Amino acid sequence: MIIVFGSINIDVIGHAPRLMRPGETVLGTTLEFSPGGKGANQALAASRAGGEVRMVGCVGDDDFANRALALLSEAEIDLSGVRRMDKHTGTALIVVDDAGENMITVLPGANARLTGAALEQGGIGGDDILLLQLEVPLQSSLTAARVARRNGARVMLNLAPYMDFPPELLETITHLVVNETELAGLLEIIDAPERDQVEAVKWLAERYGLTVIATLGPKGAVAVSGDETASVAGLRITPVDTVGAGDTFVGYFATGLAEGLSLADALSLANTAAATACLKPGAQPSIPERADLPAAR
Repeated sequence: MIIVFGSINIDVIGHAPRLMRPGETVLGTTLEFSPGGKGANQALAASRAGGEVRMVGCVGDDDFANRALALLSEAEIDLSGVRRMDKHTGTALIVVDDAGENMITVLPGANARLTGAALEQGGIGGDDILLLQLEVPLQSSLTAARVARRNGARVMLNLAPYMDFPPELLETITHLVVNETELAGLLEIIDAPERDQVEAVKWLAERYGLTVIATLGPKGAVAVSGDETASVAGLRITPVDTVGAGDTFVGYFATGLAEGLSLADALSLANTAAATACLKPGAQPSIPERADLPAAR
């Protein structure tokens, strides 16, 4: 089973011709509400990829909570690990421009109440994969990772949204997923020697004994595990909205890992799903079903 320990949000999405600069007001066009949160997005992606998924997280005791959980419930994801708290449901304020690029501000709300004890209560075993992001308290994620490793589970950390984090977190995981920005930030925080992106991924994998996966936008993605390196080229698409593409990649890759796919096949599957997610607006609504992927595996 894939157990996602992370955030559950409602996304408030505004569309505008272009993104604003600091201090600038830009007149937009439309407004919509969509379930989101990196944890919930990745849980839904893993489920739509065909994985068995349990979500561990927190929502508020408010109207947004039901909206935030709607698609997870429809996908029959196990929500027994989701708790209701006396704070607002996490909210992401998103502006998307005509080119599909976005700016996001996240207000954590109930997500800030998630603790590692929630994972201990739900249980995790050696056949499970724990999926983590950085939209819930760092200490809670660190505790959850330790619990999972103690019980023999694999732990995949998506270092997003990027922020300073305790380096010991890297010592409690087995898989690390980063994009270009997160890779650069990570290399800076650990004072790594200068290398190109692929060599940097190899260096990280060797130094920390991890499987490291880096998404490189239009350039595709690369993954390194021990002596094995796999890479895929970016798909040629005209993006409508890039919100949720990274989470789609992570959820699909986790399912590929759970199914025992090779590193190259899991990478290809995730890369294709992420590109497909860019062709529709919204975070969760854009996540494709596996059967709908081009050359679906």
